[in-house]
Amino acid sequence: MWLESAQEQSDEALDINWRGFLLEQINNKQEPGWKVWEQPDDYEFRGLWALRAGEAAKKQGKEAFQKFHIALLRARHEDRVNIGDKDVLMEVASTVGLDLEKLRTDMEDPAIKDQVVTDHLEAVESHGVFGTPTFVFPNGAAAFVKMVKPPEGKAARTLELLSEMMSEHIYIGEVKRPQPPWPKGAFTAGQ
Repeated sequence: MWLESAQEQSDEALDINWRGFLLEQINNKQEPGWKVWEQPDDYEFRGLWALRAGEAAKKQGKEAFQKFHIALLRARHEDRVNIGDKDVLMEVASTVGLDLEKLRTDMEDPAIKDQVVTDHLEAVESHGVFGTPTFVFPNGAAAFVKMVKPPEGKAARTLELLSEMMSEHIYIGEVKRPQPPWPKGAFTAGQ
């Protein structure tokens, strides 16, 4: 969510192509060969319907998607609501002015589901993605980032530094703080 702050602080528009990734699939404890996207529509999981809603929102334009996406992230990470619930997805969509009937119809479209699955498989097979957020750059470099929101006024510079490190310095394999779960002061500095 800190990318919204980075965009506000930047003179240039961020060009982000958000793609689907199903944590339920990666983290599943089912038998080998189990696929979250092959489960019945009433199966209890969060990501697939939320990702389908995101893809459907893209059909209403870039600005509509961006508003929906940030509202959905807030609903999940700040309000802690179940974004796997279609009613919750519709409520979030209504707060940002999406065409709800079009969204509902597009979410049910098998092609939308197929796009989410395609994005997930490409992420895993081509880029080795295992978690979110993972940044994939035009040169093919990919990196997972675990962090808290940067302090006020630091988001754009943080993104600039991370992007340079992740895309250009591919010889850096992992950076990890030794003090679990977060270094002292990280949450107060990021608020």
